[in-house]
Amino acid sequence: MAVLTSQLDTRSEQFTRNRADMLEQLEHIEEQLQLAGMGGGEKAVARHHANGKLTVRERVALLIDPDTPFLEIGALAGYYTDYPVGGGALLGIGTVNGTECVIFGNDPTVLGGAMTATSAPKIDRALLIARQNRMPYIQLIESAGGDLRSDGGGEEVDRVLRKTLGHWAGSGRFFYETTELSGLGIPTVAVVFGSSTAGGAYLPGLSEYTILVRNRAKVFLGGPPLVKMATGEESTDEELGGADMHATVSGLADYVAEDEHDALRQCRDVVGHLHWRKAGYGPTGPGDEPVLDAEDLLGMVSRDLKQPLDVREVVGRITDGSRFEEFKARYGATLVCGWAEVHGYPVGILGNNGPLFPESAVKASQFIQLCNKISTPLLFLQNITGYMVGKEYERAGMVKHGSQMINALSNSKVPHITVVLGSSYGAGNYGMGGRGFDTRFLFLWPTAKLAVMGPQQMAGVMSLVRRGQAARKGIEIDEAAEKMLTDAVADITERMSLGLYATGRGVDDGVIDPRDTRTVVGLCLSACHSAPVEGATTFGAFRP
Repeated sequence: MAVLTSQLDTRSEQFTRNRADMLEQLEHIEEQLQLAGMGGGEKAVARHHANGKLTVRERVALLIDPDTPFLEIGALAGYYTDYPVGGGALLGIGTVNGTECVIFGNDPTVLGGAMTATSAPKIDRALLIARQNRMPYIQLIESAGGDLRSDGGGEEVDRVLRKTLGHWAGSGRFFYETTELSGLGIPTVAVVFGSSTAGGAYLPGLSEYTILVRNRAKVFLGGPPLVKMATGEESTDEELGGADMHATVSGLADYVAEDEHDALRQCRDVVGHLHWRKAGYGPTGPGDEPVLDAEDLLGMVSRDLKQPLDVREVVGRITDGSRFEEFKARYGATLVCGWAEVHGYPVGILGNNGPLFPESAVKASQFIQLCNKISTPLLFLQNITGYMVGKEYERAGMVKHGSQMINALSNSKVPHITVVLGSSYGAGNYGMGGRGFDTRFLFLWPTAKLAVMGPQQMAGVMSLVRRGQAARKGIEIDEAAEKMLTDAVADITERMSLGLYATGRGVDDGVIDPRDTRTVVGLCLSACHSAPVEGATTFGAFRP
């Protein structure tokens, strides 16, 4: 493979400005990550420690092997919402006794670890990652159940209750998926540190292995107050659902731990006796470092995304030895395709150098099929304003060829990993491995923006529609009011398209430092290879 060289001017004014902007955004993200690390806040953490308990992050740190990475998923869930940053739960991939596992933990410093609108999606994501990538699933449980709070009264109470009823009436999928993992031969382990009540009581019940902490774990469908109200029976927490009772009477507990440290040790022992083996072919190359400096990634993308980016500059800083075998380099030039390795794992890369034209889509379709034929995972580097519009391109078959690209993507069976560098607009998000297309992992750079279309374009389109409606009705447009409305739409769309807004709502797996792109992609590829990596042998019908 050819070794990529760089044409990047790291001394230019634009690069310097881009770098300063990126560092400013990273500083804000680091502040938010620190907030997430504090869970419910300093007082809540201090109270938790005073009760002799570890925080969820401390539990994970003791669970995983020393000096091994933990790839956190959805670290900033809940950002810019009414819930604390982090969403009241911790999710990620870590190595336990030599085995890569999906780890999910309730954060008991946030509402007692209750299930909320931000933590529940994390459970769904955890189970999906475990299933797609055939990885053992570990639950660190301490949860007060569902969040049924309401701070208001009257109509507010009614609204909350209707919302809660609607959510829980359609919930329970995670029960199904937890047991489905077992049916698929994927081990599930539950460690109960505290409350596991109501529906949450089924989490250990549905797991293959259960570890309960003595005098701490409380696993029951209804606590003493509910039992008293429902049956008139007097009981204690320990009598209803303590670790000793479940170990000697109900049989729910497979192991009883003396304390949290002992529980985590026992969990490591359980994972060790699984003798779990990856089913993928694993790394095949030397995994040597890139020749080009990853530090340069800080200055490549402008904050407003107006500056063009040659995606090869990114590729050369994340691939082994900066090597890249480009495919159809002179055809469909706005899409760069080619083969490389990341940490020794073979990968097919598709990166944007502009909007997708008919030729770009044709090239993508062929490349995706070729990668499937040789069972090579796909890495999408998104910086895409969408598929090209206009009379010339419609006549050239933009819809037809774009559909062929999406057909190839939809029927692809190799793992897909996506990193959004800048723009991710419209159907371009779909065709370039968006979340809706069974992408295994999707991460954002701080500069990422996700929207139906660019903010200015959206505001302009809506303005044209209003003008057309006014013309049909014979109404004269108030230009000052129209400008104010158009500017407001652009501003709102801009703010809602920002990567942090998206990540706060679980649209992706997290915002990463560009310099960590190679490491994150390598960890994702390693996770993907826990399952067999096999390409599709058939595709859907392609329109001629």
